[in-house]
Amino acid sequence: MRLKGIPLDVIASLAAPRRRRLPQGPVHVFIAIADHYEPMVGGAPLSQQMERVERWVRQYPESLGDFRDCWGRPPRHTFFYPAEVYEPEPVERLAHLCRVGYGEVEIHLHHDNDTASNLKETLLRFADTLRSEHGLLRDGPDGRPTYGFVHGNWALDNSRPDGRWCGVDNELKVLVETGCYGDFTLPSAPNPTQTRMVNSIYYARGVDGCRKSHDRGVRSRVGVIPAPEDLLLVQGPLALDWSRRKFGLAPSLENGEIHGGFPPSCRRLALWLNASVTVEGRENWRFIKLHTHGAKESNADVLLGGPTCDFHQTLRRLHLADADFNYYYVTTWEMTQLIHAAECGVEQPQLELLS
Repeated sequence: MRLKGIPLDVIASLAAPRRRRLPQGPVHVFIAIADHYEPMVGGAPLSQQMERVERWVRQYPESLGDFRDCWGRPPRHTFFYPAEVYEPEPVERLAHLCRVGYGEVEIHLHHDNDTASNLKETLLRFADTLRSEHGLLRDGPDGRPTYGFVHGNWALDNSRPDGRWCGVDNELKVLVETGCYGDFTLPSAPNPTQTRMVNSIYYARGVDGCRKSHDRGVRSRVGVIPAPEDLLLVQGPLALDWSRRKFGLAPSLENGEIHGGFPPSCRRLALWLNASVTVEGRENWRFIKLHTHGAKESNADVLLGGPTCDFHQTLRRLHLADADFNYYYVTTWEMTQLIHAAECGVEQPQLELLS
């Protein structure tokens, strides 16, 4: 049974009284923003798409370029660009922003009533285009481009109850076969595609003929190396926010989304940290994967404006007040490298791990 898209056992878990305090000693917080970046939103013509992209290219360095994390790097942004509406001009402008050190571009996809063979062709073709035409992505162990993924409409692995907005059972297997290094779709609550796994970094394996194979999985853990056929899923925070009650009674849902009416803040940071998304055995490394739809003007106002600048200043003040609090701006690919480093037993995060 579900309540507004969330399994009841998940609601019970989120509602359980607990406070996950940060471990004593140094704590390392890695922050990534997975932007479902859709400049064509609202049916925008190419001219308007370019205006939206140019705003990011111009304002991102102006607004955020002077902030620095504990590695001395500025905020970094991951643009998940929709494969089904690819336009070379806006992607090339985003590629420019990435080349000067402000982020990376990965793959987003909306599809419906699809097949595994067509999905495989779509992903391979778009990954090759990003790599060969724009110098984006990286080469995987097999020489093909490797990519991060966000599923459109939250319907990863055909997980909607009505089967819409995907159509491919065992989509996880297709992602692994086409070079996906990790999925960053979740959490999706209050959408009914939400998994029973929450606040987790974990691995799931596609099962032939079975949809939503990622509803459960094996958590990432120090000393355990995953099998090559398993897909890494990095979830963002999911929590009940009792300080924002509906009708004065029911708590609001905190799912790590940044939008025009809900900017990042110190109060939200506390919830994200308390969600405790970690690699088991390395609890002093906290992974905060947020999400947004940054091409929309009202969201860009927040992401490129005062509220986000205030948030970065808050991070700096927290570090200056407590030298054990360390924060790092990372892309989703960089976050994945840190996860694998933790799994291999690395105890101290180093910038060299990202090269």
